Amino acid sequence: FNRFDKPGDLIEIFRNVYEHWAVYVGDGYVVHLLGPDGNFSSFSTINLPVGKNNILKQKLLEVVSSDEWHINNNMDQEKQPRPAHVIVEQANKLVGTTRSYNVVDYNLANRSLNVSSAFSLTCCCLPLYP
Repeated sequence: FNRFDKPGDLIEIFRNVYEHWAVYVGDGYVVHLLGPDGNFSSFSTINLPVGKNNILKQKLLEVVSSDEWHINNNMDQEKQPRPAHVIVEQANKLVGTTRSYNVVDYNLANRSLNVSSAFSLTCCCLPLYP
């Protein structure tokens, strides 16, 4: 991880045909939504995830693997985010749970966020903004 990562930061990971998102929770760990098939690839635009998805806490470098990534807190310029400790606490409470997620429905419902439809964890489970 990068020494500039702060708990509560959004991490955008560039996969082949989509972006995978995670919330940095400190000590090198992120919380993210894993697809119903147990694979990140289920979040491609070709294979829309529908069904139960696991929320995991893993080392950032394990989730990123060899893919490029960066901190993407761009929405913070438009909306005041919740305090970092609240985001981290809520993310950690979700670990080990499952959520139903349909990328089309959540993308339409959260269009005001103006971000990729792969912004799945925060769209369906974790409010970042009051």
